[in-house]
Amino acid sequence: MTTTTTSGGRTNPGHQAVSGPAGRGAPGGFAGAIASEWTKLWSVRAPYLCLLAGLAITGVFTYYYASISRINDDPIQPVGNAAASSAVLVQFAVVVLATVAVTSEYSTGSVRASLLWVPRRDRVQAAKALVAAVVAFVAGTVFAVMGTTVAWVAFDGRASFDAGQSLRQVLAVGLYQALVAVLTVGVAFATRHAAGALSLLLTLLWALPSVLLGLGGPALADVNDHLPYGSGDHFMRVGSEAPHAPLTAVLVVAAWAAAAHLTGLYVLRRRDA
Repeated sequence: MTTTTTSGGRTNPGHQAVSGPAGRGAPGGFAGAIASEWTKLWSVRAPYLCLLAGLAITGVFTYYYASISRINDDPIQPVGNAAASSAVLVQFAVVVLATVAVTSEYSTGSVRASLLWVPRRDRVQAAKALVAAVVAFVAGTVFAVMGTTVAWVAFDGRASFDAGQSLRQVLAVGLYQALVAVLTVGVAFATRHAAGALSLLLTLLWALPSVLLGLGGPALADVNDHLPYGSGDHFMRVGSEAPHAPLTAVLVVAAWAAAAHLTGLYVLRRRDA
């Protein structure tokens, strides 16, 4: 509360001072940035369509995976492996969701308003990455739970179930999808175009691993083991031979996500200073 002196020498004790940039209602706070990104994400249809697509792909893939394993009389494996294997396709629902969250603002020009409201570029990108990661983690765990349930029916006794192990696999799938979301946000900020971001991510997460494994050889397999999906597959699946421990595999995927995030931040600061 402040007082204002009038021309007649009187004071107005009821005049409120306007809060400055550091006041409670100042724009640019991290909590406000997160709330803004959350609202923007769910204000369009794309996230809903991506999540529905993820559910559909998970159901179809896990049923097919388990059915083929049962028909071929493969060795009994943990039921959660079906949901873990579905991540090779389901991850692209997360990729599209996180890409649209960034590139849609560049295509419409609304990114200018976002950068005016939150002037700190690192805060803008961190808010988008955090929101996308949370959504991807929750969606990934839901996908994995549904996929495990569908696969258990389709396996028809050709799979094992352990509650603790299945829970770890469900959380591992969620964690992988969250890291893919962070990686995607970084790539999207670096390219600023949906086509460019999706092309790079499709190459990194599917095309390149497919080529490396198709060509064969220990050297190319080792390269694949250090790519995001190659490492992610090692900590999501159970029972397969892995070149490194699950924790190391998580750190490899996290390193890719961090590298993409820092690259996107560098480009954001350079182009949109």
